[in-house]
Amino acid sequence: MATSTPTSGDGAAHDAPAETRRRRYRVHHLARAKESGERITMLTAYDAMSAAIFDAAGIDLLLVGDSIGNTMHGHTTTLPVTVDDMIPAARAVAGAAPHSLVVVDLPFGSYEAGPEQALGTAVRFMKETGAAAVKLEGGRRCAAQIRAITDAGIPVVGHLGFTPQSEHALGGHRVQGRGDEAAEALWADALAVQEAGAVAVVLEMVPVDVAARATETLRIPTIGIGAGPRTDGQVLVWTDMAGMTEWTPRFARRFAELGAALREAAQEYASEVRAGTFPDAAHSFER
Repeated sequence: MATSTPTSGDGAAHDAPAETRRRRYRVHHLARAKESGERITMLTAYDAMSAAIFDAAGIDLLLVGDSIGNTMHGHTTTLPVTVDDMIPAARAVAGAAPHSLVVVDLPFGSYEAGPEQALGTAVRFMKETGAAAVKLEGGRRCAAQIRAITDAGIPVVGHLGFTPQSEHALGGHRVQGRGDEAAEALWADALAVQEAGAVAVVLEMVPVDVAARATETLRIPTIGIGAGPRTDGQVLVWTDMAGMTEWTPRFARRFAELGAALREAAQEYASEVRAGTFPDAAHSFER
């Protein structure tokens, strides 16, 4: 397994055969992927176990998203998530993923006050988690925050379109960038994020043609979620991707049904415990 293989400083395995060696994914690989047309893969991760699995599967970027509030903490929005919630999760993911580039969300309330607050949060994440980059929502209104963070040597991923931290202002989970005026505003935001120094930008729930123009125009990669196939990469919340939830957004494909399998395993376990058939001799010890 990838997490148990000794690695060099750049993430390459010392003793692994050449064909199995894998370097740590870094910021310059994002730029190289954009230039070459290589598709970028990204999934969320919130703990060491899922991070190790996705890292071993070859996922390029792991996002410790503030979606942890919905998926792991039982909130209905991302708004209650705090910096103190994010740090243990990011530390666990970064520690378990020797190859993927780990990005951590700046949660609501940790960067909106201005560049100084944003930089302080980003520095704390870098010092306390081992993550390689941060992500924040917003375009022109957050350009100064992005610039302050990047000027300090911390890579930033932008996030445009539907921005969950602003869902009340946006009127709920609604597609963004529809209509000429809205599309022009989104493109202007994308350019502002790029010029502020972001290394990539997530486009969430925007029309295909809007995402395609952003992808063609920007020098940095676009990573879509509900933005169609014409972006430089894709990201999904892993619990949606793996079929762990009862409801899945229209833009998310269920690549497995792990939720149903886990439920069946728990039911079988409970049944055997109640029947007295587990544990049996094979799972017991003798003097």
